[in-house]
Amino acid sequence: MSDQHTSASERSAGTGPEVFVAFLRLGLTSFGGPVAHLGYFREEFVNRRAWLSDRAYADIVALCQFLPGPASSQVGMAVGLSRAGYAGVLAAWLGFTLPSAIALVLFAYGVSALGDVRNSGWLHGLKVAAVAVVAQAVLGMMRTLAPDRERATLAVIAATIVFAVPTAWGQIAAIILGALVGLVVLPRPEMRSEQAVLPLNVSRGTGATMLAIFFVLLIGLPLLGAASQYQALKLFEAFYRAGSLVFGGGHVVLPLLQAAVVPPGWVSNDAFLAGYGAAQAVPGPLFTFSAYLGTVMGLPPNGVLGAVIALVGIFLPSFLLIIGALPFWEALRHRPRMQAALRGVNAAVVGLLLAALYNPVWTAGIANAGDFALAAAAFLLLFMWQTPPWLVVVLCGVAGAVLPLLRA
Repeated sequence: MSDQHTSASERSAGTGPEVFVAFLRLGLTSFGGPVAHLGYFREEFVNRRAWLSDRAYADIVALCQFLPGPASSQVGMAVGLSRAGYAGVLAAWLGFTLPSAIALVLFAYGVSALGDVRNSGWLHGLKVAAVAVVAQAVLGMMRTLAPDRERATLAVIAATIVFAVPTAWGQIAAIILGALVGLVVLPRPEMRSEQAVLPLNVSRGTGATMLAIFFVLLIGLPLLGAASQYQALKLFEAFYRAGSLVFGGGHVVLPLLQAAVVPPGWVSNDAFLAGYGAAQAVPGPLFTFSAYLGTVMGLPPNGVLGAVIALVGIFLPSFLLIIGALPFWEALRHRPRMQAALRGVNAAVVGLLLAALYNPVWTAGIANAGDFALAAAAFLLLFMWQTPPWLVVVLCGVAGAVLPLLRA
């Protein structure tokens, strides 16, 4: 038992700066949306740095699928927590979030010389790179988490459910089905020492406190905002509510944000859509779109202060939920019945990634035979040549910009 504890301690003996640098690089290069981000994270923290096992990483992904908010950012926070404690949570969030947040704040201040970038060749090249990254993630996770007929079949069924119900509810239904199939059909694994792969220094008391704070703010902030004349409080409440209630993350948050800021007249619809276009051209989490909205607010606080309020407001629920839920998740996942359920959930998560590989990743990135050839070359570089993902992203961006010029 002491050997097991020592091994866990060694794996978690990271520092905040180490976590920050690792996530900063991902924040600068992780294009393609939340599904692609999970692929980048797996390559960096499971394959390259070996901070987590593939199974532990999949368990974190499964938990974050249940929680509202930006799933990829929450996975990053959990990785940071397991590596360097509370300092790791903050470092992971700052490193992954700051590049895109700063870029969108600058755009909001008028750095728009590039015009409409949504149809630019280099941006399309980045979407093609996301196809290769997600395909590699699906293949790797299939080998580890759905290696037999039963779990591979479950993964395909989960993907089918997501296609049939293309909302967050479809994803939740697929995960619940995976848990039920794991309990009923899949054999329960024997408990082994190597299952203790998520070293966490969060007590259940701390977790319960964080969950209580989450719900107190969710219920109390709207009441305070309605009774208060302070625009800063109203702004914080609107973005906290968006981060607390949106399941599925990514683009799902956009209608909720538009309803929060456009009808009251805080942001014009034209400005909202311009920022949405710019958000597609930056790496990192799409939730940093909130920094742009906070900057262009028609009422103070706006500018940098508005960006900070909006950014903290939309991500604070994720901090509270991750720190609050992980201690209980960590305790449950070591029980035989929970292990059996998790095997089914992990297979379902592979199905979710498989479905996302087609829509939105494939449908957005592959428009013709040239795109397919570029994606195949990128996959070859990743899978066979072990090329760093960030370099593949850069090469695809350059190819996306140059190839249309050559065809012209």
